[in-house]
Amino acid sequence: MSEFAFELELCARLEERCDGIVARQLGGGVAEPGGRILDVLCIEPGPEFADRAAITSESIPDAAIESAIGTGQARYWKDAVDCHPERARSAVDRALEIGFFERDHSASATASREYVRQVARYPDWYDRIVGIENKPDLGQPGDLEAQLRTDASLALVDEAILATESYVTRAHLNRIPEEVGVWRVHRDGSDAGCSLEIEIIREPTPLPVDEPGIEPLESHPGRTEIDTVSPDAKARARRRIAERAYGKGWRTYEFPDCTACRPDDASGATLPYCEWKGRAVDAGSECGTACPGYEDASATAVDLEAERNRRTSWEADPSGKRRQQSGLDWFG
Repeated sequence: MSEFAFELELCARLEERCDGIVARQLGGGVAEPGGRILDVLCIEPGPEFADRAAITSESIPDAAIESAIGTGQARYWKDAVDCHPERARSAVDRALEIGFFERDHSASATASREYVRQVARYPDWYDRIVGIENKPDLGQPGDLEAQLRTDASLALVDEAILATESYVTRAHLNRIPEEVGVWRVHRDGSDAGCSLEIEIIREPTPLPVDEPGIEPLESHPGRTEIDTVSPDAKARARRRIAERAYGKGWRTYEFPDCTACRPDDASGATLPYCEWKGRAVDAGSECGTACPGYEDASATAVDLEAERNRRTSWEADPSGKRRQQSGLDWFG
């Protein structure tokens, strides 16, 4: 089975088991955020998850969260966001657009410049973060060992797990860090929508997320460049990951414009199942006129956002926390 199809089916199964947020393909580095891409993430809910869900369905910009703009007195945005002016302006605009910030029209009119405030205190909404590396075929491991060693030494996630369809031998277990858990995923049959059963081969060991971590960077013959990452930097990176996961989720795929592909919801989540390939497919990289099974057709319309809203605690259209203000809407 392709890693893409394996990943989607595993996400659908995890969504049934996880009360929080399931997401995929997010940066898992700190010094080099894109240097490690985590296949699947499970963000477990914290005590104020409902408060986060009520603010916005989108990811909140990190610069807006870290700014000196609070819920009390409105602040002039340029004095309150400590980063490059273009990034600050972009973060403020986005926070206003999604409803995390609101304009104070009276203060803006008096000073003839834009004053903003948060609509609500940023909540303590997430708890543990579990990272899952997908490798259905251990006979083609690629950079698996190096990726998992990065996860263990950096300790950005609370637990790291390898998920595979392969039979797991003692030799396999000896080649990956002992902190990494191992799941063997069994499919009940070969058709789309078959239920996945997860067999725990080895339990993961909790990683020291509150301690400094070591992040491998570039590798050279005989040596590897590393960076020591502080607990504060890790905490900020974890918040960014959680926010990206909240806004993005795992349904970031499209349905091909081909008669061979149909929406399959037998797993509870609707996946792009290709009759010709016999599995879920990635429309962006696997489908098109070069495929022997391709036959042009209009892509099927599937409301994946509504499905996520129905199946999870994420809210697609929350009421928001903006106050009702009178006066002209200054600056747009």
